[in-house]
Amino acid sequence: MCRKWFKMLIFLALIGIPAWTFAQTAAATPATAPAAQAPATQGQIAALQQAVQNAQMSGDNAWMLTSAALVLLMTGPGLALFYGGLVRRKNILSTMMQSFAMMGLVSILWALVGYSLAFGHGNMFVGGFEHVFLRGVTLTPNTDYAATIPEQTYMIYQLMFAIITPALITGAFAERMKFSSMAVFLSLWSLLVYCPMAHMVWGVGGLLNATGGHIPSLDFAGGTVVHITSGVSALICALYLGKRIGYPHTAMPPHSMVLSFIGACLLWVGWFGFNAGSALGASPLATSAFVNTHFATAAAALGWTIFEWFHNGKPTALGAISGAVAGLVAITPASGFVQPMSAMLIGLAAGFFCSFMVFGVKSLFGYDDSLDAFGVHGAGGTLGALLTGVFAASVINPIYGKDAAGNNIPTGAIDGHWGQILNQLAGVGVAWGISIAGTLILLVVVDKIMGLRVTPEQEQAGLDLSQHGEEGYDFNS
Repeated sequence: MCRKWFKMLIFLALIGIPAWTFAQTAAATPATAPAAQAPATQGQIAALQQAVQNAQMSGDNAWMLTSAALVLLMTGPGLALFYGGLVRRKNILSTMMQSFAMMGLVSILWALVGYSLAFGHGNMFVGGFEHVFLRGVTLTPNTDYAATIPEQTYMIYQLMFAIITPALITGAFAERMKFSSMAVFLSLWSLLVYCPMAHMVWGVGGLLNATGGHIPSLDFAGGTVVHITSGVSALICALYLGKRIGYPHTAMPPHSMVLSFIGACLLWVGWFGFNAGSALGASPLATSAFVNTHFATAAAALGWTIFEWFHNGKPTALGAISGAVAGLVAITPASGFVQPMSAMLIGLAAGFFCSFMVFGVKSLFGYDDSLDAFGVHGAGGTLGALLTGVFAASVINPIYGKDAAGNNIPTGAIDGHWGQILNQLAGVGVAWGISIAGTLILLVVVDKIMGLRVTPEQEQAGLDLSQHGEEGYDFNS
């Protein structure tokens, strides 16, 4: 028995000694893999840097394409449903068709010449013709605007802004403009009013460009470019065309608050692409704009509801969704410049101010802004642009760079740069001026050539039948 155990111990020893020796040798010998020991070559470093750059471009491009889709969602179905539900039943299709028409017409015009007029190199007022027919707009970045996404991505993203802006104007003349005249008027407006304004604010060398313009006016996502131009132009349209038959003595309530409610919610969701996408990348600045957009919208919905509750005795769904849109409008120019609490203040102010414009000023002067395009977009955009000058903080977006000591140069009044309010006033003034003059001239020209307003008989029958030969609802089928 003892001999058996002795043989087993000898066997284990013979096996264990080489294994133990190998383990000791492996532990004492450093790794000799050539890749781990050899210093990184310049080629390897360059490859690593390229891989990091490619990863950033892929992430930024994915966010920007998503944002472009979200902004298009704002026009159709968002705005189409929002406006469509607010008109009378006999005009729902014509109202929705106006938004849909902008999706088609402006897209074609943008590819032909609009993008070039807005973002091509020109003078301080309008771009040139270097990008007509999208010439030179490639899949590589244009470092003048966005260094980490293809220029075609930037182009298509900006197109979505160009689509919704004239579509917003249709709310002022809903139920009374001919479809053909609307198509011609807004096509010309997009080229002669929107594109120059976009160039002045966002284009290289533009008059109001915050980084190099003669008057650095802050507009992160379109307070002046989109909302003031569309809202003020809407007021001019309402005044020029005159009131709808029976207004204000005949009640003209929304025919479907359900549709408008859905549309408003789609606008709220789509607006994240509108504002956060304007950071032009998946960056912390996009997060800031996203957060500010949401809180300002919530605060504005609350502000409008409170005002209406005291004014009319009841909080309505129409008031709540109108307030939300007002907040979205007002925070747009400030979304990438302010802190969340400032965003809430801007939203709350917009809720009260825009509701006052709709219930008070509109009633006082008696103009027929059918769907309150001016009361929400013109007034809200103006308020938001001015408050951007007050609340813009360099800790969020040091757009003016750093001083010699390495400190952020103050951005808005809250930082100590009170002169920014004057810059914002100048931007607002330019936007109001070009909107009033350009819109009035175009209305007169189109009216003289083809007429703007439908006949009284067509208006009474409804624009669905008179302009499109169909109805939104067939209760006999």
